[in-house]
Amino acid sequence: MGMIKFKSPALPLPRELYDRQYFDQLLRVLTIYFNQLDSTTPLQNDYYIGDGWGLKNPHIAASDSTDQRTTNNTATVVNWNTLDSGYEWTLNAPGSATAERPGVYKITYSLQFVNTANAIHYVDVWMQVNGSNVANSTTRFFVPARKSSGAGEEGYVCAYSEVTFVVDAGDEIELYWATDKANVVSPAADGVYMFHDAASASPYARPAIPSAIGSITFISAS
Repeated sequence: MGMIKFKSPALPLPRELYDRQYFDQLLRVLTIYFNQLDSTTPLQNDYYIGDGWGLKNPHIAASDSTDQRTTNNTATVVNWNTLDSGYEWTLNAPGSATAERPGVYKITYSLQFVNTANAIHYVDVWMQVNGSNVANSTTRFFVPARKSSGAGEEGYVCAYSEVTFVVDAGDEIELYWATDKANVVSPAADGVYMFHDAASASPYARPAIPSAIGSITFISAS
């Protein structure tokens, strides 16, 4: 998992009688081996002692900088257009990630939903592996109704959840969402969509608001 692999060396065969040359060879082999241990074990790195700083585990973090829409009661993949960090995972357009290492992983996501309708509506979010739904992975979120017809009065909810799952190398992971009432641009219809906003300098400076933020992190070998 990102560490250099090494194994114990083949030691020279001992001789019946004491032999200085044999002991010199033995010490040389052991010295090389322990030097490898010192240079590659995270517990012995030059900066931190005992905290695993030198470990690299498979992971991926991504986000999306667009509004995302669907239609009523339609399973729709969550899109990700920005790779924020990744190791041993590949981000595929528009909305999947491929594992390069098997293991037990945890996906964590935060989705920004907005409701422009005058009634409360719900959103279901779940996970798929290789195009098949993952059992018990759905979370239901209720998005409040808009307060009034004025701008900025829509109902907002940040949908956060996580799922632990097992994958093999080459497996493709996706998040899906669906709502009972979707916001449609044309012909115009009020409802729920995933909202993004650019960075702003007024009335205070803040970063952009992605419509989706997510990460997959390694937990354990399978």
